Amino acid sequence: MTMVEPRAFWIDENFDREHGAGGRGRYENEVLRRTAEFADTWGDIAPVAFAATAWRLATELSPGYVRWHRRIVSATCAPSPWDGSLICTVAVVSRWPAELTWTRQWQRDRGWRDWPQLFGQYTTPTEQDLTRSPHLRAMLQVEAPLPLGDLPPAPDGPDDAVAAAARRAVVVLARELHELLGPVIGQLEAGVPADSD
Repeated sequence: MTMVEPRAFWIDENFDREHGAGGRGRYENEVLRRTAEFADTWGDIAPVAFAATAWRLATELSPGYVRWHRRIVSATCAPSPWDGSLICTVAVVSRWPAELTWTRQWQRDRGWRDWPQLFGQYTTPTEQDLTRSPHLRAMLQVEAPLPLGDLPPAPDGPDDAVAAAARRAVVVLARELHELLGPVIGQLEAGVPADSD
């Protein structure tokens, strides 16, 4: 069985352009509006802090400039306090571990529930849901370094090049995160053990 790898991360350019203003996309306008948040990164020899700020702004838009697979709950990028490299932290919805699906004896007829889904999207249980039954929502925490080679250099100051550099940084990070997590998401979506392929 051949597994089709789903898109883990992508940039929603069409929505961004269609909902922009003043001849600019939403993300570009957001970067220009919040340029002061990049102040500590101007002229930095490493592109890490600039890229992390660009990523944060892209994911804070609603809906985000960066989109991700329905199994991804959150995705952050930040400088490592150890050596300044770029580290991603991604929370991914998972099935219950095999130890809990092998038998239901541990449930003791309490009606345990997994992740609720609404129109195919994983959601958190409502307050009402939590009053009716216990929920056990499995999640994987991915923490990994990301390569820096294709990231643009941090701009020297607040000028029009900031938005273009921020956009480039976000495009690179989305690509790297997709390459890192696409196979993981594909395996989770397949729902079969890897050695069954």
